[in-house]
Amino acid sequence: MEFFQDLEKVLRQNIREYGMFIALFVIMAIFTYTTEGVFISSRNISNLLNQTGYIAVLAVGMTLVIVIRHIDLSVGFLAGFLGAVAAIALVFWKLPVWMVIPMVLGMGVIAGLITAFPVAQLKIPSFVASLAGWLIYRGALLLSTMGTGTIIIPDDAFNAIGNGFIPDIPGLDFFLPKVHKLTLLLGLLAIVLFIFSEIRSRRKKQEYNFEVLPLEIFILKLVFLSVLVGGITWVLAGYNGLSWTVVIMLIVVAVYHFVTTQTVLGRHIYAVGGNPEAAELSGINVKNITYVVFGSMGLLSALSGILFTSRLQSATTTAGTLFELDAIAAAYVGGVSAAGGVGKVTGSIIGALVMTSLTSGMNLMGIDISLQYIVRGAVLVAAVIFDVTTRTSRK
Repeated sequence: MEFFQDLEKVLRQNIREYGMFIALFVIMAIFTYTTEGVFISSRNISNLLNQTGYIAVLAVGMTLVIVIRHIDLSVGFLAGFLGAVAAIALVFWKLPVWMVIPMVLGMGVIAGLITAFPVAQLKIPSFVASLAGWLIYRGALLLSTMGTGTIIIPDDAFNAIGNGFIPDIPGLDFFLPKVHKLTLLLGLLAIVLFIFSEIRSRRKKQEYNFEVLPLEIFILKLVFLSVLVGGITWVLAGYNGLSWTVVIMLIVVAVYHFVTTQTVLGRHIYAVGGNPEAAELSGINVKNITYVVFGSMGLLSALSGILFTSRLQSATTTAGTLFELDAIAAAYVGGVSAAGGVGKVTGSIIGALVMTSLTSGMNLMGIDISLQYIVRGAVLVAAVIFDVTTRTSRK
């Protein structure tokens, strides 16, 4: 009886963090049932994660932008434009991949800093500044593809970023044939590292007399998440294993999670989001934080454009359309607060998975696209209402 009371208390206190996991689990369970298991098949889950990649990368950057109480509407067409630049550099300028990717990422950082300038220096609302960027990059995309239309990219190395999979360990065909062994090994390693990290974090909190989860709940959390990661790993291993898109997405999440939770920069970002005036008075340079966050957003926009262009193996005149809205929706569904100061990059990935799962599941069920937009909009409204309700109840 005490266990269930502790469980109810933990869920109530951490409803923002656990709510999105519960929502994702319910959505996947519903679509698995309605599609008779097709949704959870190895091929569909692999495609689902690849489709999530370029939006998830944007959602990570957008989370930090919203955390500091701003918005960036330019990221969609910036991604599309920089994807077109990558295609032009590969096809017409004949530049090698190893030169094109850093060049495009650098252009993304510069574009982000340009958006940040009127926001940080002139105090222009980020909505207006980024809307101007939205229009400019939309025009730049059309200009860059005007003479050629769709640009087909024949470069196998570049196209592998969005369509390729990590190689398997050679010589182990006798063991679990038709299963990607390296993916299983990486999944097992991830579980071990996760358990080790959680135990170490718990011990540190206990040393400083911080509140920790009851032991039974802590063990339940470890078992649940380990089974979840193990299940996804097994499903992916049954197809072609981990794709390069998923690897890149996981690296981005890991790096940004570390920066936001373990560094001074991360603490300053959340301090600015919590109260910009107080942060300024405490010695934090709010302008510099604004430049860093928007520059980071530009970098991730460029990476998103590379992933999308590589996946299509071409640059199109409509690339980037509505990317910014998908990224904003993923960030809000993932638990970022519209009031600023609250939100995790790991949550943005879950939010991106929720939105992509809705699209994938409804496509498999044959639901009309018009109804799909209505459902996704309703989910976004529910996420914002959930945010406001939880903040009000805490007060």
